[in-house]
Amino acid sequence: MFKRLFSSTCLALLLLAAGAARADEASVKKSVEAWLGGKVESVRKTGLLGLYEVRVGNELMYTDEKVSLVFDGNIIDTRTRQNLTQERLNKLSAIKFSDLPLDLAVKTVKGDGRRVFATFEDPNCGYCKKLAKEMAGMENVTIYTFLLPILSRDSAEKSRAVWCAADRAKAWSDLMVNGTAPAAGTCDAPIEKVLALAQKHNIRGTPTIFLSNGERIPGALPVAQLEQKLAQIK
Repeated sequence: MFKRLFSSTCLALLLLAAGAARADEASVKKSVEAWLGGKVESVRKTGLLGLYEVRVGNELMYTDEKVSLVFDGNIIDTRTRQNLTQERLNKLSAIKFSDLPLDLAVKTVKGDGRRVFATFEDPNCGYCKKLAKEMAGMENVTIYTFLLPILSRDSAEKSRAVWCAADRAKAWSDLMVNGTAPAAGTCDAPIEKVLALAQKHNIRGTPTIFLSNGERIPGALPVAQLEQKLAQIK
């Protein structure tokens, strides 16, 4: 009897605490919206120094329960050097990988190809070229590269040339790793479709990587770290 009473009491306290937390988050959301004069997507208590995470569009900021101070920046874990803000943004911006129209991407298979990920890259992107050179040594991967011409006037021309090549994967590798441009192409390349896809998923820079679990990685991640992330995916 006592155990049942104790369990019921604990459950009630937990529910009250959860309700209070939601109420606090709601009041913080209301106060931040009043201060900003705009919409706030969500507010979440972080458990870090009593801070609340405030999501505005695709950005994060932090505040206290009274909204007396607002911090617009990254929180770094000094022990692990992890950017907790960026990790949180990556999770919030994750996608369903199976929804990607992979037929619009250049497919590169190495070894058994069991590890799969996708990238959005511009042929004139310096960081993309660095990433391509590092990824050249990866084994047992399938890489879907969406050609996203957003940086230079001739990015679309180079993207079309790669897409129209007889061997797209080789043409892309020759361009990004060796600096050898393919012959001009005249086929129907899906450039506008990829641009629309990037807009849909709010991809504003290259390279942008998507792992098979949907996680988004903005920028050129060192291959050693990319290998670690791929190893964590079951």
